[in-house]
Amino acid sequence: MTTPATDAPGGGAAVLRRLRRPAAPRPERCTFCGAGLPPEHRHLADTSQRALACACTACAMLFEQPGAAGGRYRGVPRRYLVDPGHGIDGADWEALQIPVSTVFFLRNAELDRLVALYPSPAGPAESELDPESWQAVLGRTRLAAMLEPDVEALLLRRAHGVTTCHLVPVDACYELVGRMRLHWQGFDGGPAAHAELDGFFDRLAGLARPLTEDTP
Repeated sequence: MTTPATDAPGGGAAVLRRLRRPAAPRPERCTFCGAGLPPEHRHLADTSQRALACACTACAMLFEQPGAAGGRYRGVPRRYLVDPGHGIDGADWEALQIPVSTVFFLRNAELDRLVALYPSPAGPAESELDPESWQAVLGRTRLAAMLEPDVEALLLRRAHGVTTCHLVPVDACYELVGRMRLHWQGFDGGPAAHAELDGFFDRLAGLARPLTEDTP
């Protein structure tokens, strides 16, 4: 008896079975040399493109040399700090006029100004608020003055009437934005996005070192 074409190798049924299988995630590779990368790997900030580049250890060390690539790439540090004594209150948060509960600020060296971004269904959205309003709020924490341009961010969250204030690597913020975008549903993100947000800040609590008078 002849086997129907749809059941033959490469036939319609076989193609449908392959389509139902979730695609294996593509391994990440170094932007510069193409080497495969582990899940935990270095990032460099491309200051001319306002983007992040994945890097292997060797390439990351190469670009840390003074003058490499004309200073275009900067290594993203792994510094996590929290300011438990900041003075940002509910009125300050209202002044920011951010439509969600989370915002991060980074200092763009090329533009020579602070940029405010927040998660949205389309990715990172830039706030158009007058920068003077940001400065008034950010002046309430020492972390704002400690930011390394292009590679660190001041991350604020307002939840349950409390504002938390962290200094984090900029790639951590973009990871959060990506997770929020992946799980976002409806107007305010929905339960899955909120759970991702809570989980992110739970992990952050275990990583961040409290700011003290002696913190460099």
